[in-house]
Amino acid sequence: MITFVGAGPGAEDLITVRGQNYLRNADIIVYAGSLVNPKLLGYARESCEIYNSATMTLEEVMTVMTAGARAGKNVVRLHTGDTCLYGAVKEQMDWLEEEQIAYEICPGVSSFCGAAAALNAEYTLPGVSQSVIITRMAGRTPVPERESIRGFSAHHATMVVFLSTGMLPELQKELMEGGYEPDTPAAVVYKATWPEEKVFRCTVEKLAETAQENGIRKTALIVVGNVLDGEYQRSELYHPQFTTEFRKGKESLSEDSTREPGNIRFR
Repeated sequence: MITFVGAGPGAEDLITVRGQNYLRNADIIVYAGSLVNPKLLGYARESCEIYNSATMTLEEVMTVMTAGARAGKNVVRLHTGDTCLYGAVKEQMDWLEEEQIAYEICPGVSSFCGAAAALNAEYTLPGVSQSVIITRMAGRTPVPERESIRGFSAHHATMVVFLSTGMLPELQKELMEGGYEPDTPAAVVYKATWPEEKVFRCTVEKLAETAQENGIRKTALIVVGNVLDGEYQRSELYHPQFTTEFRKGKESLSEDSTREPGNIRFR
């Protein structure tokens, strides 16, 4: 069996319990050495064969994985974050299907979740944004024209931008020309959840300047949106007057039974 495992956003204890167990039982681990925390390899057995895919081609990776599977070994392909985002995992799964080799996927915690934790942020605030756009700037890997940063910016939704720290002047230009106001809250989150994590809050028009001043050139996520400024509407879900399947809403409230952001009062 071959298992694709999401390594999580960086911190070694943010891999899932299931993913950790796969590492402990692996005979072969092929890990994305440019991004995966090498401390995760500490879960592996001494006899485990370990390969760093950062120095390998797809063909070399698949040769190791298929040979291991055919020899009856447990093979783990360890990807950063969650395998569903920017992991180049689809081509590997298609290869295995053509070779009729069984595989499964163990999800992981994405770095965009780690960035939200670092920012103490909720990406979907009532009255502000109920959508999250996860995207990247076009570089050596192109982005479809219909998915341009400029086009997405017109929605004013929360945006999390991967793989674009080296293109921040172009990114902030695209964000503003697409529709975000220059003073829209933004943040540069460097290596979210790693011990060396750094968070720099700014505005869209200061993204490039902020990164340059702090020496951030790669391995950072860019978060943009008004969810970062702290103003929002109270959620209806836990409002005393809101009826759900599990709770009957109250018809009237006393003055002290409400809670408003910035003015917390409990009955």
